[in-house]
Amino acid sequence: MSEPVQKKQGVDMSMRVVVTPAPVRRQVAEIIRTAITSGRFAPGQRLIEKDLCELTGVSRPSVREALRQLETDGLIEVIPHKGPSVARLTREDAAGIYQVRGALEALAAQSFASVATDAEVAQLRNAVTALKAAYGTEDVEQILVAKHAFYQILFAGAGNPTIPALLRTLTDRITLLRRVTLSSPQRGAASLAEIDVILDAIERRDAAAAHAATLHHINEASKSALQALDP
Repeated sequence: MSEPVQKKQGVDMSMRVVVTPAPVRRQVAEIIRTAITSGRFAPGQRLIEKDLCELTGVSRPSVREALRQLETDGLIEVIPHKGPSVARLTREDAAGIYQVRGALEALAAQSFASVATDAEVAQLRNAVTALKAAYGTEDVEQILVAKHAFYQILFAGAGNPTIPALLRTLTDRITLLRRVTLSSPQRGAASLAEIDVILDAIERRDAAAAHAATLHHINEASKSALQALDP
């Protein structure tokens, strides 16, 4: 049963749990997950149970259950005698994530070029236009939303539900790494140029070129992120 939400002065009510059929643990986990991926909680920051109870409006047991889920997802780590903190992405973590991303997203682009309908190709073209507009605002949140929309269309049209299912376990850490690459002013223009090449290959129905262009795009993003993560 969902726990009642009590409105308190000075608390950001947009982050509070609402009464829905979803388990409280899941609601709490999503609130904390969003706080981490949005940058509200920084890498390495300790997560104090009392503060999380204030943030979400639930009891300590519900917060602890949510933290165990986020630990499984790799978003937090529990340090003996210190408690939970936001996990730090190391160079090794990032390299492994980009390696998996490159293989799976290149396969998705290859499949999309082969099997997507003309309507899905048009949707992808519109998503690229929206992504360029988002970059023009220089608003990180808008860019992340537009990137997510682009990949949702790419995965849906690839005809292989296993690809997004496998990537789903990495979604949160991929978002964190995108924030890292977006911190580089030079990366934005290069990223859009690379996506244009991917779109061109898909519109020509050249599956091999779409695969190669996507792999190149992910490799370049990896270089930017790893450089930013260097001590």
